[in-house]
Amino acid sequence: MIESILRFTGIYHLYTKLLKRQIYQNEMPKHIGLILDGNRRWSYKKGIKINESHREGGINAERLVKWCVELNVNTLTLYVLSLENFKRNQSEIKEILNLIEKYVNKAYSDDEIMEEKIMIKFIGDINSLPKKLVTKIKNLEEKTTNNENLCINIAIGYGGKQEIIDATKKIIKDVTNKKININDVNENLFENYLYTSHLKYPDIDLVIRTSGEKRLSGFLIWQSAYSEILFLDVYWPEFRKIDLMRAIRIYQKRLRRFGS
Repeated sequence: MIESILRFTGIYHLYTKLLKRQIYQNEMPKHIGLILDGNRRWSYKKGIKINESHREGGINAERLVKWCVELNVNTLTLYVLSLENFKRNQSEIKEILNLIEKYVNKAYSDDEIMEEKIMIKFIGDINSLPKKLVTKIKNLEEKTTNNENLCINIAIGYGGKQEIIDATKKIIKDVTNKKININDVNENLFENYLYTSHLKYPDIDLVIRTSGEKRLSGFLIWQSAYSEILFLDVYWPEFRKIDLMRAIRIYQKRLRRFGS
């Protein structure tokens, strides 16, 4: 109700312009990570079915991509579905996977994705997904692989601990096969074995979690070691452009010491 009044009076538009002008005066975060949380609680709040809230969350993710293009964000990682989430009611998981397939199909045929030079990658245990969806995901990744204005990473079936275990296994295999020397293993080499090895900016500058929960839930454990972290008391379907810009402004005001 309050937001509708603000929009009607034009205050919302003016505030958006002010925020945009303020954040453009400072360095933008190169890599933003978003933990999309709160769909279930939002459905309870609205008195709607959980599947409807997931659909609203998908629509808001589309808006988020447009905002990031407008704000010249280089890399965006969305935590959509964790490994633990697969333990949920299977009808809900099926609906989420159907929704993901819908957006993969839409992105593949969307000319704007190519015009805006958006790269789309999926990270996590992708091969555990339905084969039909895996094929479509790989086709979309291949189609957008040379785009570089905005890289969108979609974390599905993702676990931060599992990512590090997978990287360690690959390193052990390469050491065993004498492709690398064990003495060459350092932070830089290790990062080449992570899910985010394709990124120009793999380390996350700013992590945002919606819904008010104050934990990272295994989100990019390695890459978020020095991230600025914000926990917002807003459910994901209600996350707005001004919430994103406020988060960026807070990030810009923080002094990042990186342990020094």
